[in-house]
Amino acid sequence: MTVAAEGSVLVLTNRLDATADSVVSWLNDRGVPVFRCDTAEFPQELTLSATLKDGWNGVLDNGVRRLDLSDVRAVYYRRPEEFRLPGGMSEAERRFAAAQSRAGFLGVVASLPCLWINHPAREQQANYKPWQLRAAEELGLNPPRSIVTNDPVSGRKFAADVGAPIITKSLGSPVDTVVVEPDEFDDSVRLCAHLFQEWVDKAHEVRLTVVGSRFFAVEIHAGSDAARVDWRTDYGSLTYRPTVVPEAVRLRVKAFMRQFQLTFGAFDFVVTPEGAWRFLEVNANGQWHWIEQETGMPIARSIAELLEKGTANGSR
Repeated sequence: MTVAAEGSVLVLTNRLDATADSVVSWLNDRGVPVFRCDTAEFPQELTLSATLKDGWNGVLDNGVRRLDLSDVRAVYYRRPEEFRLPGGMSEAERRFAAAQSRAGFLGVVASLPCLWINHPAREQQANYKPWQLRAAEELGLNPPRSIVTNDPVSGRKFAADVGAPIITKSLGSPVDTVVVEPDEFDDSVRLCAHLFQEWVDKAHEVRLTVVGSRFFAVEIHAGSDAARVDWRTDYGSLTYRPTVVPEAVRLRVKAFMRQFQLTFGAFDFVVTPEGAWRFLEVNANGQWHWIEQETGMPIARSIAELLEKGTANGSR
């Protein structure tokens, strides 16, 4: 059994995460010790032992390598999966064990006073779309006019007040953006919260990937009607062009990152025919690997360099 050296980077993600693979490859090339694991491996394949004394001290052990929790310089929190629990448990037992595992494992790891990309608590806050839209509005990032409602009457009134096409998009799990007609706002709207927004005319869109203080912005040009509504529906029609972020937008994005205490963010903007940048959303754990492949932007290397450097929320 080998022991991870002092100053390891802890990578929390699933085993098939090719995006994390590219970052780990850069860390390996730079000689940075990496301990990679998935929350799904706990408690059956991964052991945690932590004692409270001047913080949580102890180890993670996967049977092959051990990680000293006091020697973690940074954590890359990517796409970990749910805890895999033993078979034969009742539903009540599974719920209890999962809650205990989440509170215990993530509670200890989340307390580590080091650089996080991104801390799960900060990520969760930032990914509440109504919260991020309010922050964007306050900071002058000019998001679309929006309503969150489960009242079809309020939805129809909003559409009438806007006087322009209306789109709806998911507030949680990813669902394609679609253009909707106000007369479609029936009683099904009452079943959950809905986000409706004005349609913003666009020359193109921009995906802005922020890694620490580095900005990687690329224009996304849609080549089909479906992609013009939501470019995620037709990747094959897209073309990409690196672009420069206007200084006013850059300053406001930096303020947004500070407000939510983010180290990484994948921002989406519409650029109007007049050239104005309008905020759509940010994904605090958004995908970026395909952007790097399409443009050659050194995003993986930049993430690896930031993890290698680490910073202190506490002692480091």
